[in-house]
Amino acid sequence: MFIFILRRLIQMIPVLLGVVLVVFLIMQMVPGDPAVLLAGESASPEQVAQIRHQLGLDRPVIVQYFSYLKDIVSGDFGTSIRSNRPVLDEILVRLPVTFELAFWSILVTIVLGLLAGIISATKQYSFSDISLMIVALLGVSLPNFWFGLMLILYFGVKIPLFPVAGWGTFMHVILPAITLGTGGAAIVARMTRSSMLEVIRQDYIRTAKAKGVKEQIIVYKHALKNAMIPVITVVGLQFGALLGGTVLTETVFAINGLGRFIIDSIRMRDLPSVQGSILVVSIIFVVVNMGVDISYRLLNKRVDLN
Repeated sequence: MFIFILRRLIQMIPVLLGVVLVVFLIMQMVPGDPAVLLAGESASPEQVAQIRHQLGLDRPVIVQYFSYLKDIVSGDFGTSIRSNRPVLDEILVRLPVTFELAFWSILVTIVLGLLAGIISATKQYSFSDISLMIVALLGVSLPNFWFGLMLILYFGVKIPLFPVAGWGTFMHVILPAITLGTGGAAIVARMTRSSMLEVIRQDYIRTAKAKGVKEQIIVYKHALKNAMIPVITVVGLQFGALLGGTVLTETVFAINGLGRFIIDSIRMRDLPSVQGSILVVSIIFVVVNMGVDISYRLLNKRVDLN
Protein backbone atom coordinates (compact mmCIF):
# COMPACT_ATOMS: atom_id res chain seq x y z
CA MET A 1 0.00 0.00 0.00
CA PHE A 2 2.82 2.41 0.89
CA ILE A 3 4.59 1.74 -2.43
CA PHE A 4 1.31 2.31 -4.29
CA ILE A 5 0.67 5.66 -2.58
CA LEU A 6 4.27 6.76 -3.16
CA ARG A 7 4.08 5.85 -6.84
CA ARG A 8 0.81 7.74 -7.27
CA LEU A 9 2.27 10.82 -5.57
CA ILE A 10 5.22 10.73 -7.99
CA GLN A 11 2.81 10.36 -10.92
CA MET A 12 1.02 13.50 -9.73
CA ILE A 13 4.03 15.66 -10.59
CA PRO A 14 3.87 15.48 -14.44
CA VAL A 15 0.05 15.71 -14.30
CA LEU A 16 0.14 18.93 -12.29
CA LEU A 17 2.94 20.36 -14.44
CA GLY A 18 0.81 19.68 -17.49
CA VAL A 19 -2.20 21.37 -15.86
CA VAL A 20 -0.15 24.47 -15.08
CA LEU A 21 1.24 24.62 -18.63
CA VAL A 22 -2.14 24.19 -20.35
CA VAL A 23 -3.90 26.77 -18.15
CA PHE A 24 -1.01 29.22 -18.55
CA LEU A 25 -1.09 28.97 -22.36
CA ILE A 26 -4.89 29.27 -22.48
CA MET A 27 -4.83 32.40 -20.30
CA GLN A 28 -2.20 33.91 -22.56
CA MET A 29 -4.57 33.52 -25.52
CA VAL A 30 -7.56 35.07 -23.74
CA PRO A 31 -8.21 38.55 -25.21
CA GLY A 32 -7.80 41.55 -22.96
CA ASP A 33 -5.00 43.07 -20.91
CA PRO A 34 -5.19 42.88 -17.10
CA ALA A 35 -3.08 46.02 -16.90
CA VAL A 36 -5.72 47.96 -18.85
CA LEU A 37 -8.47 46.50 -16.65
CA LEU A 38 -6.65 47.62 -13.52
CA ALA A 39 -5.63 51.03 -14.82
CA GLY A 40 -9.03 51.88 -16.32
CA GLU A 41 -10.00 52.92 -19.82
CA SER A 42 -8.97 56.54 -19.20
CA ALA A 43 -5.40 55.62 -18.17
CA SER A 44 -2.52 56.83 -20.29
CA PRO A 45 -0.26 54.37 -22.16
CA GLU A 46 2.54 55.24 -19.71
CA GLN A 47 0.39 54.24 -16.72
CA VAL A 48 -0.62 50.98 -18.42
CA ALA A 49 3.03 50.24 -19.24
CA GLN A 50 4.01 50.90 -15.62
CA ILE A 51 1.37 48.47 -14.33
CA ARG A 52 2.46 45.85 -16.87
CA HIS A 53 6.03 46.21 -15.61
CA GLN A 54 4.93 45.91 -11.98
CA LEU A 55 3.00 42.74 -12.76
CA GLY A 56 5.85 41.31 -14.84
CA LEU A 57 3.64 41.12 -17.93
CA ASP A 58 6.23 42.86 -20.10
CA ARG A 59 8.60 39.90 -19.81
CA PRO A 60 8.68 37.11 -22.45
CA VAL A 61 5.99 34.47 -21.97
CA ILE A 62 8.52 31.68 -21.41
CA VAL A 63 10.19 33.73 -18.67
CA GLN A 64 6.82 34.35 -17.01
CA TYR A 65 6.01 30.63 -17.09
CA PHE A 66 9.25 29.40 -15.52
CA SER A 67 9.15 32.20 -12.96
CA TYR A 68 5.65 31.12 -11.93
CA LEU A 69 6.72 27.47 -11.89
CA LYS A 70 9.61 28.27 -9.57
CA ASP A 71 7.30 30.17 -7.22
CA ILE A 72 4.83 27.25 -7.06
CA VAL A 73 7.59 24.79 -6.15
CA SER A 74 8.54 27.08 -3.25
CA GLY A 75 4.88 27.24 -2.12
CA ASP A 76 4.17 30.72 -3.46
CA PHE A 77 1.05 30.80 -5.64
CA GLY A 78 1.60 34.45 -6.46
CA THR A 79 -0.39 37.58 -5.75
CA SER A 80 -3.90 38.20 -7.04
CA ILE A 81 -3.99 40.97 -9.63
CA ARG A 82 -7.52 41.92 -8.55
CA SER A 83 -7.12 42.12 -4.78
CA ASN A 84 -3.33 42.38 -4.40
CA ARG A 85 -3.55 39.59 -1.79
CA PRO A 86 -1.73 36.22 -1.82
CA VAL A 87 -3.60 33.82 -4.09
CA LEU A 88 -3.31 31.00 -1.55
CA ASP A 89 -5.07 33.13 1.07
CA GLU A 90 -7.87 33.91 -1.37
CA ILE A 91 -8.26 30.20 -2.16
CA LEU A 92 -8.21 29.04 1.47
CA VAL A 93 -10.96 31.51 2.38
CA ARG A 94 -13.30 30.10 -0.29
CA LEU A 95 -12.27 26.43 -0.34
CA PRO A 96 -14.30 25.39 2.77
CA VAL A 97 -17.50 26.69 1.13
CA THR A 98 -16.84 24.72 -2.05
CA PHE A 99 -15.90 21.62 -0.03
CA GLU A 100 -19.13 21.84 1.96
CA LEU A 101 -21.19 22.22 -1.20
CA ALA A 102 -19.36 19.30 -2.84
CA PHE A 103 -19.84 17.13 0.27
CA TRP A 104 -23.62 17.60 0.41
CA SER A 105 -23.86 17.23 -3.35
CA ILE A 106 -21.95 13.93 -3.39
CA LEU A 107 -24.16 12.76 -0.52
CA VAL A 108 -27.23 13.47 -2.66
CA THR A 109 -25.53 11.65 -5.55
CA ILE A 110 -24.72 8.54 -3.50
CA VAL A 111 -28.02 8.23 -1.62
CA LEU A 112 -30.34 8.86 -4.57
CA GLY A 113 -28.15 6.96 -7.04
CA LEU A 114 -27.72 3.83 -4.92
CA LEU A 115 -31.38 3.65 -3.91
CA ALA A 116 -32.62 4.10 -7.47
CA GLY A 117 -30.08 1.62 -8.85
CA ILE A 118 -30.85 -1.07 -6.26
CA ILE A 119 -34.62 -0.74 -6.73
CA SER A 120 -34.27 -0.91 -10.52
CA ALA A 121 -32.01 -3.97 -10.37
CA THR A 122 -34.16 -5.92 -7.91
CA LYS A 123 -37.37 -5.07 -9.82
CA GLN A 124 -36.04 -5.40 -13.36
CA TYR A 125 -38.50 -4.42 -16.14
CA SER A 126 -41.12 -3.38 -13.60
CA PHE A 127 -42.90 -0.02 -13.60
CA SER A 128 -40.50 1.20 -10.89
CA ASP A 129 -37.47 0.17 -12.95
CA ILE A 130 -38.67 1.86 -16.14
CA SER A 131 -39.78 5.02 -14.30
CA LEU A 132 -36.50 5.41 -12.39
CA MET A 133 -34.40 4.88 -15.53
CA ILE A 134 -36.44 7.50 -17.42
CA VAL A 135 -35.87 9.94 -14.55
CA ALA A 136 -32.16 9.01 -14.58
CA LEU A 137 -32.00 9.71 -18.32
CA LEU A 138 -33.56 13.13 -17.74
CA GLY A 139 -31.10 13.77 -14.91
CA VAL A 140 -28.14 13.06 -17.17
CA SER A 141 -29.56 15.19 -20.00
CA LEU A 142 -30.60 18.35 -18.14
CA PRO A 143 -27.90 21.03 -17.75
CA ASN A 144 -27.13 21.82 -14.10
CA PHE A 145 -27.42 25.59 -14.51
CA TRP A 146 -30.91 25.27 -16.09
CA PHE A 147 -32.05 22.89 -13.36
CA GLY A 148 -30.72 25.30 -10.73
CA LEU A 149 -32.65 28.19 -12.26
CA MET A 150 -35.84 26.09 -12.28
CA LEU A 151 -35.34 25.24 -8.59
CA ILE A 152 -34.87 28.94 -7.82
CA LEU A 153 -38.00 29.84 -9.79
CA TYR A 154 -40.31 27.26 -8.18
CA PHE A 155 -38.87 26.77 -4.67
CA GLY A 156 -37.37 30.19 -4.11
CA VAL A 157 -39.76 32.58 -5.89
CA LYS A 158 -43.16 30.97 -6.51
CA ILE A 159 -43.04 28.83 -3.37
CA PRO A 160 -40.46 30.63 -1.18
CA LEU A 161 -39.27 27.65 0.84
CA PHE A 162 -35.51 28.10 0.47
CA PRO A 163 -33.11 31.04 0.09
CA VAL A 164 -31.86 31.41 -3.47
CA ALA A 165 -28.55 33.21 -2.87
CA GLY A 166 -25.74 33.35 -0.37
CA TRP A 167 -24.33 30.85 2.10
CA GLY A 168 -24.33 30.32 5.84
CA THR A 169 -27.19 28.05 6.94
CA PHE A 170 -28.30 24.54 6.03
CA MET A 171 -31.27 26.01 4.14
CA HIS A 172 -28.80 27.70 1.79
CA VAL A 173 -27.27 24.30 1.02
CA ILE A 174 -30.38 22.44 -0.14
CA LEU A 175 -31.04 23.89 -3.60
CA PRO A 176 -27.37 24.06 -4.74
CA ALA A 177 -26.71 20.52 -3.45
CA ILE A 178 -29.76 19.15 -5.29
CA THR A 179 -28.71 21.04 -8.43
CA LEU A 180 -25.23 19.52 -8.39
CA GLY A 181 -26.10 16.11 -6.99
CA THR A 182 -28.99 14.99 -9.18
CA GLY A 183 -26.98 14.74 -12.40
CA GLY A 184 -24.41 12.54 -10.70
CA ALA A 185 -27.16 10.51 -9.01
CA ALA A 186 -28.58 9.64 -12.41
CA ILE A 187 -25.20 8.31 -13.58
CA VAL A 188 -24.66 6.38 -10.32
CA ALA A 189 -28.16 4.89 -10.57
CA ARG A 190 -27.55 3.54 -14.07
CA MET A 191 -24.15 2.12 -13.10
CA THR A 192 -25.53 0.57 -9.88
CA ARG A 193 -28.34 -1.10 -11.80
CA SER A 194 -25.99 -2.59 -14.41
CA SER A 195 -23.48 -3.77 -11.81
CA MET A 196 -26.16 -5.22 -9.51
CA LEU A 197 -27.82 -7.11 -12.38
CA GLU A 198 -24.49 -8.69 -13.26
CA VAL A 199 -23.82 -9.73 -9.65
CA ILE A 200 -27.27 -11.10 -8.77
CA ARG A 201 -27.01 -13.51 -11.70
CA GLN A 202 -23.92 -15.15 -10.20
CA ASP A 203 -24.07 -18.72 -8.88
CA TYR A 204 -23.37 -17.80 -5.25
CA ILE A 205 -26.43 -15.51 -5.23
CA ARG A 206 -28.59 -18.34 -6.56
CA THR A 207 -27.14 -20.62 -3.88
CA ALA A 208 -27.96 -18.11 -1.15
CA LYS A 209 -31.53 -17.86 -2.44
CA ALA A 210 -31.82 -21.64 -2.55
CA LYS A 211 -30.71 -21.82 1.10
CA GLY A 212 -33.55 -19.49 2.05
CA VAL A 213 -31.44 -16.43 2.93
CA LYS A 214 -33.60 -13.31 3.19
CA GLU A 215 -33.64 -11.15 0.08
CA GLN A 216 -32.59 -8.02 2.01
CA ILE A 217 -29.46 -9.79 3.28
CA ILE A 218 -28.63 -11.10 -0.20
CA VAL A 219 -29.04 -7.67 -1.77
CA TYR A 220 -27.36 -5.44 0.80
CA LYS A 221 -24.75 -7.76 2.33
CA HIS A 222 -23.61 -9.90 -0.60
CA ALA A 223 -24.65 -8.41 -3.93
CA LEU A 224 -24.20 -4.71 -3.17
CA LYS A 225 -20.68 -5.07 -1.76
CA ASN A 226 -19.44 -6.93 -4.84
CA ALA A 227 -21.24 -4.51 -7.17
CA MET A 228 -19.71 -1.43 -5.56
CA ILE A 229 -16.30 -1.37 -7.28
CA PRO A 230 -17.48 0.13 -10.62
CA VAL A 231 -19.93 2.33 -8.68
CA ILE A 232 -17.12 3.75 -6.53
CA THR A 233 -15.19 4.56 -9.70
CA VAL A 234 -18.15 6.59 -10.96
CA VAL A 235 -18.59 8.31 -7.58
CA GLY A 236 -14.91 9.32 -7.57
CA LEU A 237 -15.21 10.77 -11.06
CA GLN A 238 -18.43 12.52 -10.06
CA PHE A 239 -16.67 14.20 -7.14
CA GLY A 240 -14.21 15.71 -9.60
CA ALA A 241 -17.11 16.73 -11.82
CA LEU A 242 -18.81 18.34 -8.82
CA LEU A 243 -15.75 20.49 -8.16
CA GLY A 244 -15.92 21.63 -11.77
CA GLY A 245 -19.70 22.05 -11.60
CA THR A 246 -19.42 24.45 -8.68
CA VAL A 247 -18.17 27.07 -11.15
CA LEU A 248 -21.65 27.50 -12.66
CA THR A 249 -23.68 26.54 -9.60
CA GLU A 250 -21.92 29.01 -7.30
CA THR A 251 -22.47 31.72 -9.90
CA VAL A 252 -26.20 30.89 -10.24
CA PHE A 253 -26.74 30.85 -6.45
CA ALA A 254 -24.33 33.75 -5.71
CA ILE A 255 -22.13 31.59 -3.46
CA ASN A 256 -18.72 33.01 -2.67
CA GLY A 257 -16.78 29.80 -3.22
CA LEU A 258 -13.82 28.68 -5.27
CA GLY A 259 -15.88 28.17 -8.43
CA ARG A 260 -17.15 31.73 -8.46
CA PHE A 261 -13.64 32.95 -7.63
CA ILE A 262 -12.34 31.20 -10.77
CA ILE A 263 -15.03 32.84 -12.94
CA ASP A 264 -14.29 36.31 -11.55
CA SER A 265 -10.54 35.76 -12.01
CA ILE A 266 -11.00 34.70 -15.64
CA ARG A 267 -13.03 37.84 -16.33
CA MET A 268 -10.21 39.99 -14.97
CA ARG A 269 -7.51 37.82 -16.58
CA ASP A 270 -6.08 37.32 -13.12
CA LEU A 271 -3.59 34.66 -14.22
CA PRO A 272 -2.11 33.79 -10.79
CA SER A 273 -5.57 33.33 -9.27
CA VAL A 274 -6.86 31.19 -12.14
CA GLN A 275 -3.79 28.95 -12.20
CA GLY A 276 -3.63 28.63 -8.42
CA SER A 277 -7.33 27.71 -8.16
CA ILE A 278 -7.21 25.14 -10.95
CA LEU A 279 -4.01 23.67 -9.52
CA VAL A 280 -5.71 23.19 -6.14
CA VAL A 281 -8.76 21.58 -7.79
CA SER A 282 -6.44 19.28 -9.78
CA ILE A 283 -4.62 18.20 -6.63
CA ILE A 284 -7.94 17.42 -4.92
CA PHE A 285 -9.13 15.44 -7.94
CA VAL A 286 -5.93 13.34 -8.08
CA VAL A 287 -6.09 12.67 -4.32
CA VAL A 288 -9.74 11.60 -4.57
CA ASN A 289 -8.91 9.20 -7.41
CA MET A 290 -6.11 7.73 -5.30
CA GLY A 291 -8.61 7.25 -2.46
CA VAL A 292 -10.95 5.47 -4.88
CA ASP A 293 -8.18 3.06 -5.89
CA ILE A 294 -7.41 2.32 -2.24
CA SER A 295 -11.09 1.65 -1.53
CA TYR A 296 -11.01 -1.10 -4.18
CA ARG A 297 -8.62 -3.05 -1.98
CA LEU A 298 -10.80 -2.49 1.09
CA LEU A 299 -13.84 -3.90 -0.72
CA ASN A 300 -12.02 -6.75 -2.44
CA LYS A 301 -8.76 -8.13 -1.06
CA ARG A 302 -8.01 -9.77 -4.41
CA VAL A 303 -7.54 -6.41 -6.15
CA ASP A 304 -3.87 -5.84 -6.90
CA LEU A 305 -2.86 -2.21 -6.44
CA ASN A 306 0.50 -2.78 -8.10
